[in-house]
Amino acid sequence: MPDLGIIEGFFGPPWSWRERMAVVDRLAPAGYGFYHYAPKGDAHLRRAWQLPHPPEDAAAIAAFAAHCRARGLRFGIGLTPFDLHRDVDDAGLARLAARLADLDAIGIDDLAVLFDDMRGDLPDLAARQAAIVDFCAARTRATRLYVCPTYYSDDRVLDRVFGERPVDYLETLGRLLDPAIRVYWTGEEVCAREIGPGHLADVGARLGRPVCLWDNYPVNDGPRMSGHLHLRGFTGRSAANAPLLSGHAINPALQPHLGCIPALTLPMLYRDGTAYRYMAAFRAAAIAVAGPVLATMLEADLLAIEDGGLGRLTARRAAIRLRYAAYDDDIAQEVIRWLDGGFSVSSEDVQTQ
Repeated sequence: MPDLGIIEGFFGPPWSWRERMAVVDRLAPAGYGFYHYAPKGDAHLRRAWQLPHPPEDAAAIAAFAAHCRARGLRFGIGLTPFDLHRDVDDAGLARLAARLADLDAIGIDDLAVLFDDMRGDLPDLAARQAAIVDFCAARTRATRLYVCPTYYSDDRVLDRVFGERPVDYLETLGRLLDPAIRVYWTGEEVCAREIGPGHLADVGARLGRPVCLWDNYPVNDGPRMSGHLHLRGFTGRSAANAPLLSGHAINPALQPHLGCIPALTLPMLYRDGTAYRYMAAFRAAAIAVAGPVLATMLEADLLAIEDGGLGRLTARRAAIRLRYAAYDDDIAQEVIRWLDGGFSVSSEDVQTQ
């Protein structure tokens, strides 16, 4: 079993603190060992990263960190210093040092320095980013550091969106980073259909270390994916990946309670090895999270709500909503909210968060 974690890194409507605590309470006993708080909607970690969290927000994060530790999870924060790498000067580094002190005051076990979602077409990008990470490592009290590269996958869509990646970017970054620093990686694609030992061995050789997976399942953010509920058990991942990983973190679904169903199947995949069956794992997880009645309903609706999505539900939406409205619990309410468009993520959300 690799080091399993949650990287809260999705676009769209944020979870409440009660919902985050419920996810931790559900997943900690299953074997998850860390939680990285990095929601795209927290501007103080992204677009406005130079500004400290308001006192009430900092207190809420600190309380959640304590909740994680009480459940046996390490707590970390993901900081995205937008465009600092494009113009690293004394003023920018001073602001970064101040933010690191703010995060230390909140109390973090892990620090993740995230360079995703920003342009990277600079020939010396890796050297600039490694220098920023070294700066952070010298100042943070966190005992584990993570980095998400700008090009965190071999997927060429990143080059189209953020500029052509520099030659030997990943190899150079791996050579310059301290060997103890963990590097997040999503796979051959941003949302990888399959992640296997061959790919992980190749990337590990290029980085000079095993990768930490940032697994973009069951996340369902974005204008297209937010119209689907991702509920099935994990597929396309092999228990044989474990020796090639420094960790395996999932980017969770927008629906905190429903998302625990697929999340619970990942430890089963590693535990069961070649005996793993993704639909049997789904059924066991769905019963554990939703109870037998709602679990049966969710399985019956899988083709409609996961594969078809809201765009194809027009004629059936009212009937499905009526069935779930008969149950007053978190699972049913999340299905209803999704049917009503309450989890929709727009292109503007993706561009501005």
